[in-house]
Amino acid sequence: MKIYFTNVGLFKRGYIKKVLEAGLEYLGQPTGQLEVSLSFVGEDEIRELNKEYRDTDKVTDVLSFPTVDNPERGVIDLASHASDLNPETWLLNLGDIIICLPRAKQQAKEYGHSLKREVAFLSLHSLLHLLGDDHMNQADEEQMTAVQNAVLDKLNIKRNK
Repeated sequence: MKIYFTNVGLFKRGYIKKVLEAGLEYLGQPTGQLEVSLSFVGEDEIRELNKEYRDTDKVTDVLSFPTVDNPERGVIDLASHASDLNPETWLLNLGDIIICLPRAKQQAKEYGHSLKREVAFLSLHSLLHLLGDDHMNQADEEQMTAVQNAVLDKLNIKRNK
């Protein structure tokens, strides 16, 4: 998986990449054939994005902007997206992940766990949105939660650490 980072320190890049790749592997996705962009922004920027794209004028922790339609939430069929491949890398770009780092720091403190755990969770959560998952009803939320917990547990990224 190729990740285009913006405003993300070198230390965080390694574990974010590990988390996203583990999520893709867990779901049976073609890990080596996908790419995403991931940015850390401040509260003002995420509020503007949330207002512009979701018509919600407030700060949020993470936004996802998918570029691939995957309504069945299954394994991405690269053959059906051949015309969508990045002509420079020949990888399929799933979309953009934008994390509000100040909000992530605040939530880590509130939940009593590390910033690493919070950023890992938000990154994975957003990746699942890029793959078509949502949490608009209880069953979908439970499914997303189960995947998130399984991947983070496998990587030993636990709450309260």
